[in-house]
Amino acid sequence: MTDRRDTTSPQVYARTAGWLYLIVIAAGFFAEFFVRERLIDYGDASATAHAIMAHGLLFRLGFSADLTTIVCDIPMELMFYVLLRPVAKNLALLVIVFAFLGDAIMAVSELHGFIPLLILSGTQYLTVFSNNQLQALALLNMNSLTVGLITSMVFFGFHCFFLGYLIFKSRYLPKAIGILLVIASLCLLINSFGYFLAPGLIPEFILLPDLIAELVLCVWLIAKGVNLPEWEQRKGYGIRSVDSN
Repeated sequence: MTDRRDTTSPQVYARTAGWLYLIVIAAGFFAEFFVRERLIDYGDASATAHAIMAHGLLFRLGFSADLTTIVCDIPMELMFYVLLRPVAKNLALLVIVFAFLGDAIMAVSELHGFIPLLILSGTQYLTVFSNNQLQALALLNMNSLTVGLITSMVFFGFHCFFLGYLIFKSRYLPKAIGILLVIASLCLLINSFGYFLAPGLIPEFILLPDLIAELVLCVWLIAKGVNLPEWEQRKGYGIRSVDSN
């Protein structure tokens, strides 16, 4: 029979995952800080509506950037699974399950992020609502997007925790990156649950460790990849363990 085992070098997976990660970080940063932070005033529906309509293209670019993060995250997570399954296959699978759940919540939430353009478009059937009502509905949907994104961070937080643990145990990626990711996971979870349980009390800079950890992992994967001899050794142990069963 033909041997159909994957012979792709783990360095190809590592560097591809790194570049995808860079796209995810850049697109997410653009959508959050160059679009939502600029256009959305969560305390002023009128100002938000006028900003969205005055910068419609920018708003659409932000929406597209958010979709790009989801599209790129899916193959990236599959590559993480390939890279980390020699450490613990079931935990590597759990990593991508949490990531995909977060992606799914984010994708649904993004629908609310596009609805304000439809509400404020001036379509004839919306004339039954007053301008104030339309502006309030538009801002309500942006708030719904925020809740969805913060909810998705709960799943990404657990994703980062198990990803960090696997990297720490791997021996072919730096333990320091694993530690940074575990710290990032705690910050993500504190931020998300803090938003729901004690709104306004959690400072925004609590997410800085997450940005640092993800950037460090991204750069390492692009520049260094994995320690190939160690990866082959761990993979070999895994194969022998399976064969012995």
